[in-house]
Amino acid sequence: MVDDEPGIVDVLTFALDEAGFRTSVATDGPTALRMALTEPIDLILLDVMLPGLDGLEVCRQVRSVSDVPIVIVSAKGSDTERIAGLELFADDYVVKPFSLGELTARIQTVLRRSRREFQPTASAVGETAAASNSLVHGLLHLDFETFIATWNDIVIELTRIQFDLLAVLFRRPGIVFPRGQLLTEVWGQSYNEDVRTVDSMVKRLRSKLRDAGAPADLIESRRDRGYLLQPALLDAEP
Repeated sequence: MVDDEPGIVDVLTFALDEAGFRTSVATDGPTALRMALTEPIDLILLDVMLPGLDGLEVCRQVRSVSDVPIVIVSAKGSDTERIAGLELFADDYVVKPFSLGELTARIQTVLRRSRREFQPTASAVGETAAASNSLVHGLLHLDFETFIATWNDIVIELTRIQFDLLAVLFRRPGIVFPRGQLLTEVWGQSYNEDVRTVDSMVKRLRSKLRDAGAPADLIESRRDRGYLLQPALLDAEP
């Protein structure tokens, strides 16, 4: 937990301990960054307004080297600020004031979506994958036993939620998936979040595909409609 207000730290620490979490605390940006990069952390609960280094910069630096789940907690709740946090690849953005029950539920949801705890859904895996445990089309290969994706035999370093998002697009290449449908298929029927969460996750997924040598526009956006995987680019030469 990263917050410089002692009252909030005390209340949240107590509530999280009661919910079964073990909590470490940082009260400034530089300390938070050091802890995030050197300690075994399962999730970061991150305030934005911090001394030394603001929360968005902490998020940016952590995300450049780690996929540890990050939940931003901030009194800044405008659309612009929420989008800024999600574009830095935070996994969720909770606006103060909030109920302790809501915060705990959101933390659990993010953890379930992460590699550590997330279980595959039938919609994300698809009937073809369930039968063969893998999908192959051109240079892209998805293995549903190991949850490893490769492009031209190069491993794409994906979190579990990124893998499932790619799987949904991959099982029906060329079909446009509306953002709301992707939320339902990847995050689950009960997940209630702004559809711009999808934009943030697609942006991160595209970056990792490019790092493995895939074409930059393998996942194409259709304005006001959604996203699709371009089947013609799956055989693109590296």
